[in-house]
Amino acid sequence: MFTLNLNGELLVVKKPLVFGILNITPDSFYAESRYQNETQILNKASQMLTANVDFLDIGGYSTRPNADDISEEEEKKRVLDTILLIKKHFPTAKISVDTFRSNIAKASVEMGASIVNDISGGNLDEKMFEVVSQLNVPYILMHSKGTPKTMQNLTDYDNIIAEMIDYFQTKITQLRTLGQKDIIIDLGFGFAKTIAQNYYLLKNMALFEVLNCPILVGISRKSMIYKPLQITAEDALNGTSALHIIALQNHASCLRVHDVKEAKQIIDLWELMNVD
Repeated sequence: MFTLNLNGELLVVKKPLVFGILNITPDSFYAESRYQNETQILNKASQMLTANVDFLDIGGYSTRPNADDISEEEEKKRVLDTILLIKKHFPTAKISVDTFRSNIAKASVEMGASIVNDISGGNLDEKMFEVVSQLNVPYILMHSKGTPKTMQNLTDYDNIIAEMIDYFQTKITQLRTLGQKDIIIDLGFGFAKTIAQNYYLLKNMALFEVLNCPILVGISRKSMIYKPLQITAEDALNGTSALHIIALQNHASCLRVHDVKEAKQIIDLWELMNVD
């Protein structure tokens, strides 16, 4: 159990959280997670909220490998318009904003987002740590290297777990010094990592508990699942569900998913195995 301070609202977390992916992009790797108009956005949000999603994770910048860069203005418009739309139709919905840009993080929280989810760990905007520490919301600190365009060429490590723990310890110290209270770590599956490295991290994920932060796992329908099985992202739900069980067994506190109903069912069944 842990708690999260959501801009003054204390959330007591007694079971793993589910973040539902809501991509306001034309080029995310999984076609069915792309939402281009208000009807599509509201239909998907309604579906996830009906399935009791904990947070709608809204992103306006595709971070798939080799994704094209877009301007801050375009990302901001996509994200803020969507938050406004969600809050209008679903005022009690909890929102996380998936951005590495501090200006967008700040504007999103001011508009009603409750968590900042940064795939760059502050590396792509030097102001992110300072800004987020002033917002009074949790920060998801992910491990990555480079940018979406370059990260797949940056997969060399002498000792991946030791290097990642050092990365997290350094950044957690920086954030704590600035006054950031709630930090969730994300190992960044698929970001500057090979398929073999992804599975090694999943197998050894519990080692990261030394950091004393909840762990978010984002593996939903990723290439680490569909490439070894020689299928597509569209056919990767079964593999995703299997790996979600492994993630929970290895102490994941949050799952970031495309398929909320299935993830919630997995958590319910996993909890039955962990009744004292």
